[in-house]
Parts: sequence; C-alpha cells; structure tokens
Amino acid sequence: MKAIFLTTAVVLGFISLTSLSQTNTSTNMEVPQEEMEKVFDEIKTPFKYGIVIQHPDSTKMVDSPTIFRKNNVWYMTYIVFDGKGYETWLSESDDLLHWESKGKILSFTENTWDANQKAGYVSLVDINWASDYSVEKYQDKYWMTYLGGNTAGYEAGTLKIGLANSTTLTSATEWNTKLPPLLSPDDEDVRWFEDKTIYKSLVIRDDSKHTGHPFVMYYNAKGDTAKYESIAMAVSDDMLTWKRYGENPVITRGKGICGDAQITKIGDIYVMFYFGAFWKPGAFERFACSYDLINWTDWQGEDLLTPSEDYDEKYAHKPWVLKWNGVVYHFYNAVGISGRVIALATSKDLTK
Repeated sequence: MKAIFLTTAVVLGFISLTSLSQTNTSTNMEVPQEEMEKVFDEIKTPFKYGIVIQHPDSTKMVDSPTIFRKNNVWYMTYIVFDGKGYETWLSESDDLLHWESKGKILSFTENTWDANQKAGYVSLVDINWASDYSVEKYQDKYWMTYLGGNTAGYEAGTLKIGLANSTTLTSATEWNTKLPPLLSPDDEDVRWFEDKTIYKSLVIRDDSKHTGHPFVMYYNAKGDTAKYESIAMAVSDDMLTWKRYGENPVITRGKGICGDAQITKIGDIYVMFYFGAFWKPGAFERFACSYDLINWTDWQGEDLLTPSEDYDEKYAHKPWVLKWNGVVYHFYNAVGISGRVIALATSKDLTK
C-alpha cells in the first residue's frame, strides 16, 4: 500500500485503542507486559525457510496469503498483480512448504464496479491457535471479502470492500461477485480516517459477541485528511449488512501504514498480527493483544519479522501465522531480489 506522511507529530510506540466511544464497549483492559512476553515467545519465528510462492513471470507480483485446511489438505488464497490489477488465486499443499497453484477464483470482469481489482481474503477461518484451521460455512456458503475497484493500476482509484461467496472452497472455480460493495469511502457514515480508500479486510466469527455482533471485520483504510493507513473495525449480524464500529481507528501510528490484520486466539488472549511500514524505515511485522477484540495493547518489543535476506531485503510484511504440529509458520509477503513473492519463517529450523 502507498504511504503518505503527515506533518502532524505523533508519539511512536503508542496505538490509539482506548478512545473508541461506542455502545457495547467492553471495559478497557490492558494486557500485562508479562502476558505480552509470553505471547511473543509463543509466536516468534526466527528461522527463515525461504520463498514458497513465486509467479513464473517475474514481472507479476504475488501478495497477501490466507491459509486454511480442508480434508487434510492445506490451501492458500493469494493475489496476483499483473500490471492491470489484482486477481485472486488458489494453491494447495500437503506440508505447508511446497505449494501447487490450482488457478484463479476471482478474475477481471467487464463493466462492473470491481472490473479491474479483485483481491480476495477468505472469511470465517477458525481463529483458535493450533486449531484445525477449517473454514466455516454460513447459510450453506463459503464467504470471502475482497478489495475491489474498476480503475486499472496498482491499487488505483477508489477501492471498496466487496463480498463473494461460493459453494466450493477447494477448487479453482469462480466465486460469485455480484453483490454490491459492503463498505465504501463514499458511504454516508464514513469516518474521517477512511474517506479516501479502503484496502485489505478480514472477517472472523466472534462467538462471545464482544461487540454485540457475531461477525467482526478488520480492514485498512486511508482518509483525505488522514493521509496514512490505519486499521478499522466493522460489525455484522448477517455477513451482508455491515456497520462501522467506533469513531477512531483501532490501530494507527498517525503516519505510514498499520495494516493487514490477522486474528488468532491463544488461551483467553486475542492476538492481532499486522504489519507496519514507514513510521520507521521499511516494512515489518508487529502484533497487539486484546481480551475483547476492541481494546488492544501493542507489543513494545522487537519486530516479529524484519528484512534480512536478499528475497525480503526491501519489505517483510503482510502476515498469516498459524501453529501446526508444534511448529509456528509465519507466511508473509517478501519484496527483494526475486520480486514480490510469498515467503515463510518458522519457529524451528525446517531447512535441515
């Protein structure tokens, strides 16, 4: 995502999470430092395995992994930018290390609001840590939100959040994208920090209904005056109608980028993986913790992941993290000598 710097000074290391003024707000509870350190020890992945997905055409960019499991097979959706816009692809694996492309599931269309941009992210993946990472069906369908727009170019024009559905999850067949946008920077209830464009989204089920609603969405957005990217929340009772939650960003630095949230639950703590960029040099992986999905405590320690190899020497960002058979797998978008690819870091050295 493109970053535009503000002239307004902000205090680095602070995340504005406590100023939300809405109904159904849980008591603001900061996660203690000792608990944050335990989480960091559990999720850290110091061993870089290398590139796992790379487009055969080096001029095309691969991005934004979402990983889930069905019938003892792993699947990954990811997006490809070919110079015109984003399309969404599906890949499969038996071991989380070796991936084989199955084909496209969201393609370009003609004369639609999302004609040239369809960057998809599967919804309702099991968020429990070390779970089976299955995808829940809702109303007998699988669901996927996507970054959509009709302007050709790299994240060009006004981007909105679309919703796709399908009766199949594991085959390379086109998902239905005929629904209207869920959220747009042109909406009447749009907030000050999201009235320019909207980027990646993630939808999870919250069985505890911390917000009063079963479905929660986190998404990146940028405003006309807030010329930086922040993470916002929205809620829904039916997956089709969404209401913005709170008056301010959930996570922001007031400059640069905070984006691409992924949620997991470890014990009674929700962990948000996200990436930061340009509020300090480069792009890197971070995390925050919460007891209620609303109020978040930011990790103040070292980055989860930073550039260190030739294939991620420019950026190491856009996380999808899971634990399987005692190993933590941290998939991320790497930008370096090999172009824009998907790489993997792990909690144990799998290269030996």
